[in-house]
Amino acid sequence: MGQSNYQGALQRKLNSGFHAASTAGEVISGIDLTGKTAIVTGGNAGIGLETTRVLAAAGATVIVPARDVEKARRNLAGIPNVELGEIDFMDPDSIDAFAAAFLASGRPLHLLINNAGIMWVPLRRDSRGIESQLTTNYLGAFHLTARLWPALVRARGARVINVSSLGHQRAPFDFEDPNFLHRAYETLQAYGQSKTASNLFALELDHFGKAFGVRSYSLHPGSIHGTELGREASLELFQQMGFMDAEGNLLPEVVAALKTVPQGAATTIWCATSPLLDHIGGVYCEDADVAELSLEGNAGETQRGVKLYSLDETNAKKLWKWSEEITGISFGEERNAEVAQSQL
Repeated sequence: MGQSNYQGALQRKLNSGFHAASTAGEVISGIDLTGKTAIVTGGNAGIGLETTRVLAAAGATVIVPARDVEKARRNLAGIPNVELGEIDFMDPDSIDAFAAAFLASGRPLHLLINNAGIMWVPLRRDSRGIESQLTTNYLGAFHLTARLWPALVRARGARVINVSSLGHQRAPFDFEDPNFLHRAYETLQAYGQSKTASNLFALELDHFGKAFGVRSYSLHPGSIHGTELGREASLELFQQMGFMDAEGNLLPEVVAALKTVPQGAATTIWCATSPLLDHIGGVYCEDADVAELSLEGNAGETQRGVKLYSLDETNAKKLWKWSEEITGISFGEERNAEVAQSQL
């Protein structure tokens, strides 16, 4: 069934022909998604909205689950082939309800794009005590994917895309204290941990999922101008990071390095549709290609690539077990084998 990407075994460029300035529209050119069904979480704003628009224009039916359905309805107005649903990743019951409604439709799910995310937020916890960035950026995606697994298998050729971030380089997953109960909360450390978890999830999901026709990928979309990701960040934080001047204006060199929204959605679309990935999975991608490993002592943040700790087999399996225990969802190989058998 092909090699797994444990320890970054497959992390090398495929020479896709695309680059950092490529747009989602360019990446999907010539690809017909008629008859395919996609779910895009967070698909009503930022790069998620562009992802929805591009997939729908290529013929896919795109379902967008949103916390604020009326806002989503306004943002998605005029885009064909779109259906709305309701979901709140801070509420596990909401995830179950959305997934149950989709499964009841009997439709296969060809693309699950776990795009929803938050960043630069103060310390919050869900009803289980899970830190909000970990819940929204990772655990909710694990929960939703587990619940939708029968529909992914039914597609007989599905892809799960986790929108991660270069920010994973800020922190490995802290198995001793993932929810900042015994250490000081630092918002970018929490964000980095959640994105490392997203990479590890894609790695392990692909490892066993490929036997059932389900491949998985994680990706860095780039630093993007014009999204809502920084809506809760303070001016002081952006200034400390060297992004803004004393008046709150983005520095020219920062603006020049940012991607547009269509460029930011390109890697998501590439992971979802590229035939170059038909026989490879579990990889972390950037700039519409497979990324290279970021070694450099494997410590600190670099400008590109993926850290080995977020592609580590032991970490991936340990996180999987932790996630099953927290969500109470059995999402193991025995269950998947039973589901696959039921489809025969």
